[in-house]
Amino acid sequence: MKKNTLAAGIRDLRDRMKLDQKSYRVYSILRVLVILIAVRSFFTGNFENVALCLLSLVLFLGPVFVEKTLKIDIPQLFQVIIYLFIYAAWIMGEIENYYTIFPGWDTMLHTLNGFLCAAVGFSMVYLLNQKSENINLSPFYLAMVAFCFSMTIGVIWEFFEFTMDQVFHLDMQKDFIVKTISSVTLDPKNSQTPYVINHITRTIVETADGSQHVIEGGYLDIGIIDTMKDLLVNLVGAIVFSVFGYIYLKHEEAAAGKAAAAAMAQADEKMTKKGQRMVQTGQMIADGFLVKPLNETEVRKREDEVRKIKDEQKKGKGENSGQNARNRRKSRRRRKKQEAKLSMQQEGQQLKQRTAEGESEE
Repeated sequence: MKKNTLAAGIRDLRDRMKLDQKSYRVYSILRVLVILIAVRSFFTGNFENVALCLLSLVLFLGPVFVEKTLKIDIPQLFQVIIYLFIYAAWIMGEIENYYTIFPGWDTMLHTLNGFLCAAVGFSMVYLLNQKSENINLSPFYLAMVAFCFSMTIGVIWEFFEFTMDQVFHLDMQKDFIVKTISSVTLDPKNSQTPYVINHITRTIVETADGSQHVIEGGYLDIGIIDTMKDLLVNLVGAIVFSVFGYIYLKHEEAAAGKAAAAAMAQADEKMTKKGQRMVQTGQMIADGFLVKPLNETEVRKREDEVRKIKDEQKKGKGENSGQNARNRRKSRRRRKKQEAKLSMQQEGQQLKQRTAEGESEE
C-alpha cells in the first residue's frame, strides 16, 4: 500500500513538472543520464554511486514538491539551474571525479551555491512581505536576510563536510600542499609567538608502528584553505544576488509610488546608461529566480492542468491497450489459420503416404 502511495506521489510530481515544458525537458534528459550511470555503477559493483544516483533522482523532485506544498511558482530558469547544480555536484563531481580532474569545479559550485541560497532566502522573505498585511520590510532588510541566509547555509555545509571527514575519513574538505606554515604550537618557548617555517620541500610522517609516509612538495594543509576558499566564493555569490535583489526591489518600490509614471520618466532621463543596465539586470535576475506566491485561482488552474495531463495519459494508455488487444486478436487468428493450414498439409501427406503403401501392397 505504501509503495503504491509513493509511486502515485512520484507520478503526480512528474505530471506537475510537465506544466513547464522547458524545465521538464532538462529534467528528462538528466534523469536518463543518471539512470544510465546508476546501471553502469550497479554492474561494476559500485553501490555507493548507485545510492548517489538514487539520491539525485529524489532531489530532482524537490522544486516541484516545494511548489505544490507551499503553493508557489518557481521560475523555469531557477528550476533548470537547480537540476543542473544537482547533476554537476553529485553525478559529475562525486561519481565522475570532476572535483579531482578540474580543480576549479568545487569553486564554481560553491559560488553558484551562494547565489542560489541567496535567491532562496530572498524569496522566502519576499513571500512573507507579499502575503502579510502587517509586515512591510525594506529592500535593504530583504537583501541582508538573503545574504545572511546564504552564508548560514554555506557554514552549515562546511560543518557537514568537517563531520564527514572526522567520522568517515572522506576528505570532503580537500587538502592543499603548502610551502610555508606559521604556528604558535611549534614555539619552543610557549610564548604565543608564531613559529614560521619557510620553503618546505617535503614532509615525513611517522606512525606508531614505525612506518613512514613522505609528502613531496611541502606540508599538507588539512582542509582549512579549502574551507576558507569555499566560504569566500559563497560570499561572492551571496553578494551578487543580494545586490541585484536590492536594485530590483528599489525599482519596484519606485514604480509603486503615487506618481509612478512621472517619477519613472524623470528617473529614466537622469539615470545613466550604467544605472539602466543595472536595473534591467536586476529585473532579469528577479524574473528568473524570484519565487512568487500563487493565489487560489492560480492554484486551481494548475490543478486543472495537471488533471488534464493525467486524463490524456489515461486516454493514451486506453487507446494503446485497445490497439494492443486488437493486435493480439489478429495475431491469434493468424496463428490459428497457420495451424489449420499446417494440419491440412500434414493430413494430405499422410493420405498420400497411405495410398502409396496400399498400391505397393497390391
